Amino acid sequence: MIKNETHKERAILVGIEYKGRRWEVNDHLDELEQLADTADADVVERVIQARDRIDPAYMIGRGKINELAQTAKYLDADVIIFDDDLSPAQANNIENVCKTKIIDRSALILDIFAKHARTREARTQVELAQLKYLLPRLTRQWTHLSRQVGGIGVRGPGETQLEVDRRMIRKRISLLETELEKISKQRKIRRKRRRDIFKIALVGYTNVGKSTLMNALTDAEVRVENQLFATLDSTIRSMESSEKILLIDTVGFIRKLPHHLIASFKSTLEEARNADMLMHVIDSSHPHFEDQIETVKSVLHELQIDKKPRLNVFTKIDCLGDFASIQSLRKTYDPSVFVSAKKGIFLNQLQEKLKTFIQDDYTRFNVTVPLDRGDIIAKLHSIANVLDIECFDNHARMEIESTSSNTTRVKQLLQEI
Repeated sequence: MIKNETHKERAILVGIEYKGRRWEVNDHLDELEQLADTADADVVERVIQARDRIDPAYMIGRGKINELAQTAKYLDADVIIFDDDLSPAQANNIENVCKTKIIDRSALILDIFAKHARTREARTQVELAQLKYLLPRLTRQWTHLSRQVGGIGVRGPGETQLEVDRRMIRKRISLLETELEKISKQRKIRRKRRRDIFKIALVGYTNVGKSTLMNALTDAEVRVENQLFATLDSTIRSMESSEKILLIDTVGFIRKLPHHLIASFKSTLEEARNADMLMHVIDSSHPHFEDQIETVKSVLHELQIDKKPRLNVFTKIDCLGDFASIQSLRKTYDPSVFVSAKKGIFLNQLQEKLKTFIQDDYTRFNVTVPLDRGDIIAKLHSIANVLDIECFDNHARMEIESTSSNTTRVKQLLQEI
């Protein structure tokens, strides 16, 4: 069959059922199908194998792989996608049996990230993550060498070429990490200018409506699509109210998010780390939003920002059939607000709640600084609101107001006197 540029790959999804939890693997494959659709693939079959433990050589067992090979041939599948990460050996073994392209969940997510990367930073982060994923799997790229003229006399040059490629990839990884370090320094400079502004980072599972909420609260015009990972870059916009507020839209989280992906997107996620509070956006209409909440909490813990003040914002309430459940959710997930960003329902309540958070977070206090320490006085102006200043006896008495996070910086500065 001749495949043109518009051809969508035919995909088979493979999941593993543990301890009779069929509903869980079906839920995971539903999400994997969404990922496949975002990557422009048509899912033609699902395969679920019940196992007590992973087969180290073939993931789901040699017998099941043989069945999978027959299914792929019968359905004319282009790719087989495993919901769990495959080791390089497993991927190689399965591909040799099935004679079909084999990828896992991480590779699929990376492909989607590459498709949606728009800025220099996003493209750099995606390439870094892809190379780190590819490096231990390079042996699979050179199987063609042994097929050309047999095994004798080829093994040495093949391994030499492989080592050359590994060195090239390691060098490229080093260059990308240096590039991201430069971008991170540039971000730090921009963040210094925003120290006296209250910053709120929107976090949440992918495709829960963070960008829609961002657009509703600001004039951001962030790209909105009903796809997973439509937004990769941090977007920062101001929300005008009685207080100056900056909203920061971040990349969405997902279950089984690869660790190397989190590491590669460190500079983007650093915006959330430096926020004064987190707005956890939750899709109230999703049938398994509780699991999504736990996934987000787990990633926040991994990023070490789970101790920040957090407001739960349940979106898409216009899609709820039972509004009585809101009261129960309000008690379980306090503090929380329920809105529809698309229809503008209760957005005013959200804005009022944010104002209350800000007022509670700000602290007023007096400090005394020697007038010859102009450097300290200048820094206080940059990280806090100076409400009043009075000079006497070679000292300046300052009344200042700052967020809880900046109060720590103020105390550190005063210790230098």
